[in-house]
Amino acid sequence: MVPTFLGSTILVFIILQIAPGGPIERAIMEMQMGGEESGVSASGELGGSVLPESALKELKRFYGFDKPIYQRYLIWLGVWPREIKHREVTFDPGKNVVEKRVGKRDGKLWFIDVENLNNEKLIVKEKDGIKSKVWSASIDSVKGDGAIDAVVFQTEFSGILTGNLGKSYIYAKPVTEVMAPRFRVSMLLGLTGIILSYLVCIPLGIKKALNHGSLFDFGSSVMIFIAYSIPGWALGGVLLVLLGGGSFLDMFPLGGLHAPKEIWEQMNFFQKVVNQIHHMILPIIAWSIASFATLTVLMKNGLLENLSQDYIRTAFAKGLSEKRVIWLHAIRNSVIPIAANIGQIIGVVIAGSYFIERVFNIEGFGKLAYEAILQRDYPITLGFLVIVVIIRLLGNIISDFTLALVDPRIRFK
Repeated sequence: MVPTFLGSTILVFIILQIAPGGPIERAIMEMQMGGEESGVSASGELGGSVLPESALKELKRFYGFDKPIYQRYLIWLGVWPREIKHREVTFDPGKNVVEKRVGKRDGKLWFIDVENLNNEKLIVKEKDGIKSKVWSASIDSVKGDGAIDAVVFQTEFSGILTGNLGKSYIYAKPVTEVMAPRFRVSMLLGLTGIILSYLVCIPLGIKKALNHGSLFDFGSSVMIFIAYSIPGWALGGVLLVLLGGGSFLDMFPLGGLHAPKEIWEQMNFFQKVVNQIHHMILPIIAWSIASFATLTVLMKNGLLENLSQDYIRTAFAKGLSEKRVIWLHAIRNSVIPIAANIGQIIGVVIAGSYFIERVFNIEGFGKLAYEAILQRDYPITLGFLVIVVIIRLLGNIISDFTLALVDPRIRFK
């Protein structure tokens, strides 16, 4: 699990960091647009108002681009100290000690002394002369006249391994705060779709296997494979046109997970449940339609294969009833392929689907991640990656345990 997690995150992290149009470029473009609207313009390398070097340096420091890419990754993991609470310091030519106010402590102004050692290293001391355990300092640049630009900062180990996914650039909130409601939406739809898929597809596969070659088997196969060939988001659009009050029937709402907020808040509990189910029917159909064919065919083929095995003929020869042989012997072995895939299905479905969420105007997990990629909101993009990878890895473990439950030949030692 650990190599898979590290490999996935390293690959995506590097791609995001080297891709053009990152957060710094977006911030500069927004400033340029603001400058043009206010009548301020200048020529710069990005084709508009140019930022001062100090402002550009501050932007790089804010987004973490002042560090090598390997340090950025280790900081994001939480195994390399992260710099926080920066304070800029300037040493005039020939000056080796600068007093700097860094905030308040115990209700009083907090001053420190930053000492320059031969333009190579800076030491931060408290006013009592003891080296500070809280603040550190580093040299940013040395100017031609001998002046030194430096920065004083605190450090902490804070990353995904400590439960900190960062702060969204767009929403200006912690990533977990932004993701939590969206994740609940996708999990609600995804798990509901999975449960309904299994409740429908397993009995349907059994029925098709027991009536193999019949008109029912042929007709249902045609229907499920037609459904399989239609993307879920396209089916969602068709369902909205047919049943969402367009040119045809007005049976379901056009989008969202419940009624508008002002109406929703006035409903009692039972009305909220009914309203939520009413809004979820079409999205769940679109969400789970692709898995119908896979699960049904797996169940049917597995049962047909087991019904032709020697142990089934032996069970019939011993005088066991047909129901007992099928339900207690054949079906248990037939669900083994389905059990092996349950974790993968959970991982895919819970991650959400941007297209389906977009069609039904649902603020879900997939839509949030897709928009974060377009807006170069790295913390949300990487947070989404972490959660999806963990879900997929946990899904594989769930598949292993489920397989051990239904297959008596598998034992964990």
